[in-house]
Amino acid sequence: MRIRFEKRDYRSKRIAILVPIISLLVSFLLGAIVLGFSHANPLQTYGAMIKGAFGSQMKLQYTLVKAIPLLLCGLSVGIAFRLKFWNIGAEGQYVGGVIGITWVMQFWTFLPEALLLPVGIIVGVLTGALLGGIPGVLKAQWSVDETLTTLMMNYIIIGYAEYLYINAWKAPLGNMGTVPYPKVAWLPKIWGRVHAGIFFALALVVILWFVLYKTRWGFELNMIGKNQRAAQCQGVSIKKNIILAMLLSGAIAGLAGVIDSAAVTHQLTKGVDAGYGFTGIIIAWMSGLNPFVSIIISIIMAALETGTDALQMKLGLPSAMGEVLQGLILIPLLAGNIFIEYRVLFIRSHKELSV
Repeated sequence: MRIRFEKRDYRSKRIAILVPIISLLVSFLLGAIVLGFSHANPLQTYGAMIKGAFGSQMKLQYTLVKAIPLLLCGLSVGIAFRLKFWNIGAEGQYVGGVIGITWVMQFWTFLPEALLLPVGIIVGVLTGALLGGIPGVLKAQWSVDETLTTLMMNYIIIGYAEYLYINAWKAPLGNMGTVPYPKVAWLPKIWGRVHAGIFFALALVVILWFVLYKTRWGFELNMIGKNQRAAQCQGVSIKKNIILAMLLSGAIAGLAGVIDSAAVTHQLTKGVDAGYGFTGIIIAWMSGLNPFVSIIISIIMAALETGTDALQMKLGLPSAMGEVLQGLILIPLLAGNIFIEYRVLFIRSHKELSV
């Protein structure tokens, strides 16, 4: 018997619904096996994770706060992925946004306090756009591999941020990180810990959905991703679209950093590279590059992080167990995309069975 994968002519809605459900069940089964070997009750463990993420109003708020930068980073990466540009640099672009707004808050003291936040948002977004645009130009003009350039720029920006909060911009009197932003420039809270950044994220979801699915530019991006040569024959500028898409991708990742720092940390400090940009890659793939689906995936990813924090406190499991369970849940979900895109053909004695 031979097994062969064949590209589907179209995406079946039934398969698109069934595959994630089956993948999730497989994830829980694998997690239960690992927990069994660790002498932990799987049902009790999963229950603790759900309670840790949604078990109270405060926990739900914390999960939503985590979901906001994840959603923005997922949207950022998804734009680049639409034209098969592998932007692995959303983490650095996110940090760039934090650096941009911190620069305004710390050194643009000549501005009226009411303008610090809007100007800081603009500068942070432009910083992210610049960091996204550099690998975009390198790819468009000289075909430099974008995976390498975007990945390496993460280390440059994260290292530079570390230099700033430890040395150049360090707050006086031995305080960690930079001088806190003025309170008047903090992004306001709307429900407990949940801040106004959620409106930015949800508005961007609607805008991007419209742009990507209802405009000529969105059609061009999709065409480039599916068949670059056909796009060129139709007069679509590949170079221009790569640069524009990466400027927008970097700007959104920068906005994620701006919002999180203006609403949560209120300064540039250690741990600014929280992994949101890298998790955004997973969100983009699992959502099928759909902005609205990204909302659900972002909440799930945030819940996995906040829920696993409860394992050590409630059940006495090692902290690493949370990361193990996250991986066991994510891998089958990502692998399941294969069955959405491809049919599995079982070939035996000249007979073909397909799934």
